[in-house]
Amino acid sequence: MPTLIERLFALAPEIRYVATYLDGVHGSAQRPGIEGASSSESDKYEELIVNPTLLKLVTQRGNIDCGGADWVIIRYGHFYELVVPVPRGHLSIGIELSGHPLAIAEQVLAVAEQAL
Repeated sequence: MPTLIERLFALAPEIRYVATYLDGVHGSAQRPGIEGASSSESDKYEELIVNPTLLKLVTQRGNIDCGGADWVIIRYGHFYELVVPVPRGHLSIGIELSGHPLAIAEQVLAVAEQAL
């Protein structure tokens, strides 16, 4: 049975990076040969500090009177970053600029619903 990270990579060829932060444990993988990749150390701190903080802010605001928050999409210079809150933490998906982050977000939610 494929791992969660493998299942997420299989959703679209434009997915360049997948990270999980579940129950306080960080896991990640990156497609080989991608251009404009950030360092693995930088990615680690994004998953441990930036994304949990971002999700806390967005979900708290969303829960007040916006019907919650399903995901956050960030447009960096070289790629999109999709961050999805899940009950045990979050998933983070790097998507090539040629990809379709909204469509991929829906697919990620479906995989997360089945796997988590």
